[in-house]
Amino acid sequence: MIKKKFKNVLVVLGGTSGERAVSLESGKACIKALKKKNYNVSSFDPKFQNFNFINKKKVDVIFNALHGRDGEDGIAQSYFEYLKIPYTHSGVVSSFNAMNKAYSKKVFIKNNIRTPKFILLNQVNYKKKLAQKFIRNKKINLPIVLKPNNEGSSLGVEICKNKVNLFKSIKYLLKQYDEILLEEYIAGQEVQVAVINGKPLGAIELIPKRLFYDYKAKYTKKANTLHVMPAKLSRKKYNEVLKIAKKTHEALHCRGVTRSDFKFYKNNFYLLEINTQPGMTSLSLVPEIAKFKGLNFENLVEKILLDASVNR
Repeated sequence: MIKKKFKNVLVVLGGTSGERAVSLESGKACIKALKKKNYNVSSFDPKFQNFNFINKKKVDVIFNALHGRDGEDGIAQSYFEYLKIPYTHSGVVSSFNAMNKAYSKKVFIKNNIRTPKFILLNQVNYKKKLAQKFIRNKKINLPIVLKPNNEGSSLGVEICKNKVNLFKSIKYLLKQYDEILLEEYIAGQEVQVAVINGKPLGAIELIPKRLFYDYKAKYTKKANTLHVMPAKLSRKKYNEVLKIAKKTHEALHCRGVTRSDFKFYKNNFYLLEINTQPGMTSLSLVPEIAKFKGLNFENLVEKILLDASVNR
């Protein structure tokens, strides 16, 4: 029996990002799990009230079930810090750095973690034709991946197979986002690794029926993405990717749960990104990995909760 460190839990869910629907589903699942564990649970949706309206007197701890912008990028965390309420997952700086794909890639490179070649584009440098220079100077062949720099759940991600489509998509995305990432496309196996409280939990392989593991592949059963747990890798390579995920978690000073997304190609792992607040829905990968390792959903949620603190 785990000793109860907290009594009154506030699950923060929903929000205003493009991942609102997923956050609501994650939050509701966590509420149900925490109630089964006999916690007093209430909820808060920042779409309808500012974070400053959180009642400190009735909250011992916050379970952050937000996804995407304003919930996963350090904004929500800064409010929790200001309110001095313990909260789950990574802190302000770690959350901001992980959500910013270009910055996190620089951290990967600094720590000798292989990641696809990339360039950060905005309206100013795009007009200077940096996209064309990137393709030419770095000798990157089509297809090329385009993605928003500060977005999650593969929202806005496109794989461009020709230059006409590429530059048309760049113009479109720059109307929607301030910054986008132009990234080398890596083929190979989709492998994702969960790390909890600093320890790698396991690696799962995804075989999407769609072009790649996009939003629909992640969150709709009809997409029929095949989940292979554990990932089909040699023991040596399996252990290697666990170590890389742990190293990534530590390099960004993350806390609680993270999920690192890799491509395995020609005997090398390429880290695409790290997620500081992975989904907790019925189709989510962290709960699936945890279940395989003998950690059921209720115990997983409680394990995350018990790591909560202020000044993360």
